[in-house]
Amino acid sequence: MISSASNPRLKLIRKLAGRRQREKLGLFVAEGEDLVAAALDAGLEPAEALVDAGRPALADRLPGVEPVEPRLLAGISTLAHPPRVLAVFRRADLPRGAEGSGLALWRVSDPGNVGTLLRAADALGPAFVALSPGCADLTSPKALRASAGAVFRVPTAAFDEAPRPWLALVSSEGEPLWETGDLSGTFVLGAEREGLPDDVLARCDARLAIPLEASAESLNVAVAGALALYERRRRAR
Repeated sequence: MISSASNPRLKLIRKLAGRRQREKLGLFVAEGEDLVAAALDAGLEPAEALVDAGRPALADRLPGVEPVEPRLLAGISTLAHPPRVLAVFRRADLPRGAEGSGLALWRVSDPGNVGTLLRAADALGPAFVALSPGCADLTSPKALRASAGAVFRVPTAAFDEAPRPWLALVSSEGEPLWETGDLSGTFVLGAEREGLPDDVLARCDARLAIPLEASAESLNVAVAGALALYERRRRAR
């Protein structure tokens, strides 16, 4: 049982709290039974696994799992309530690709929005999520929680790998989404304040808008992406 804060496994977990180290080492941390189980169900194998020594979870599914004193596990957790299990996975094992339909995100820097869009792609797909430089890290703790495990099932790609046609979702001056004849291809979304810059808009094949009440300025980017995916799914059904 791990009983020292200087244990190498605990040091690794603390190191992976930063994006730079996650990218450098190619690893990330999933906390809690739901996320870890989702990763295991998707076929990912943990590089490391730790459980609360007093209330272990999923130990029978985690080879080489190590029990940890509860106070130490709480000390390395990012959750408000310490998890019963925590596992390290390899970024290279996450699904990759951009085939068919999906979302392309331009500098969506809020990890909660990135995770929620992954969740929407999982529920309203099949769909991929392509990310530009400047997007939030999909393996950050907040993005992982917001994805509710979808990060282990939804393929991701670089922004420019998204297949055409590109359908820009804009707040105004676009064809109403529900009046657009063909929704195949990639919905392109920008950050909430900046939206899509002119050079990205110029590369898009069409501009679509979700009509709003006159008093409303815009939609949250995750809501807009989910509505677009839903409209495409509704038509397909």
